[in-house]
Amino acid sequence: MGFLLQLPPPISFFIVSAITTFFALAGLYLVRRKYSAEVLKENHEVAAIIFNAFGLFYGVMLAFVVFVTWSGYSDATRDLEMEANLADDLFHIAKTVPDPAKTIMQRGLLGYVNSVYNDELQQMAKGDIDIHATGMMSELITQFYQIDETSFPNKQIYAEALTRLNNLAEYRRLRIFTGNDTVPPVVWLVLLIGALFTVCFNYLFGMKNIEAQYLITATLTITMSQILFLIFVLDHPFTGASKISFEPLRQVIDTMQKE
Repeated sequence: MGFLLQLPPPISFFIVSAITTFFALAGLYLVRRKYSAEVLKENHEVAAIIFNAFGLFYGVMLAFVVFVTWSGYSDATRDLEMEANLADDLFHIAKTVPDPAKTIMQRGLLGYVNSVYNDELQQMAKGDIDIHATGMMSELITQFYQIDETSFPNKQIYAEALTRLNNLAEYRRLRIFTGNDTVPPVVWLVLLIGALFTVCFNYLFGMKNIEAQYLITATLTITMSQILFLIFVLDHPFTGASKISFEPLRQVIDTMQKE
């Protein structure tokens, strides 16, 4: 499934919808080939009650999972933006500090942001990152703490610099945590089995106009497959064509390099 994330969204959604719809319609074809509409009509009364109750339950669960994954996607965007903002703030705070402390701070920050943009985010796209994946943050913290407090114009600026440095490390950790899959395998199992049951419930109904039933089944299958794939996309905020924008970090790098 991972390769689908690399494709443009219209193409990946089309592939998922086409495959799932093919199997759904094939199943309907086999059922209608064995059972006539008159035979299936005997199931309508009971099947409709069960289908309505099951559909309501499954719809609520789908909506909840979409909300959770969308929240995680939004949090990943916010964490990256806050990380870029804090790095930029610290870079400008360093302007108030005389050399050599100023140069040490600005070079360390530029090196850190470049490391995140060119290395960490690429590793996160492959799922190979953790909070100890790079030494750039540790190196940056060490450089800051080795700077003499008297190099700063006053204690307030020094304290503010340390606070923002700690916040920068915190948002880096949050970015990595939100980059991990948030939907557990057991939830995926329930979602997929629920989708299968929902589609198969259509086979219990018999319509004289078989083309209409094919259309209804295809519409339901496409809708559900797109929602499930949307959850999969939102669960990988740093991967593929639909990943969050890295533009905030790039803009910060450009600003730092112009100074």
